[in-house]
Amino acid sequence: MSEQDNRNVIDEFKGRSEADIIQILDDRSHQLVIALENTEREFSMGTIVRSANAFGIRDVYVIGRKQWNKRGAMMTDKYLRVHYLPSVGEFVEEMRRQKRSIVVIDNIEGSLPASQVELPELAVLVFGQEGPGISPEMAAVADKVVKIEQFGSTRSLNVATAATVAMYIWLQQHVLTK
Repeated sequence: MSEQDNRNVIDEFKGRSEADIIQILDDRSHQLVIALENTEREFSMGTIVRSANAFGIRDVYVIGRKQWNKRGAMMTDKYLRVHYLPSVGEFVEEMRRQKRSIVVIDNIEGSLPASQVELPELAVLVFGQEGPGISPEMAAVADKVVKIEQFGSTRSLNVATAATVAMYIWLQQHVLTK
């Protein structure tokens, strides 16, 4: 059966049911959660979800528009939980209920260099849209605003690239060094 399984899953999961895969991933999970402000139904969101899946993240919050372009996720969104919240206020309320630190990843004024920041273990990393970035409302409620240092001439990284880098930084600090 596994030889005929063409899903985008690692060999360990070939031939297993979707429910079995989800259970195994849940059993291996760690504390990191991510959130995406969705104002423009942007393609990068699917790529971010795919990276979240690759890094074992179990919960992704979409704030704003419920509809997003799932093509970049390559069906990996089937193996994690995507939660929808219509407003920043409702998102903040949910994260405070979970006792999570809200860490915005953006290169806005006042952001701290990622190399100098210890990301909280119980964190939600929040990413804005390609182009406009994070909303002023979200920046105002963040516990930390962190930027990924750059050394070239471009003003910013693609949001999917920045999200992947930020998730990996959190994993280095809390999972890979233990």
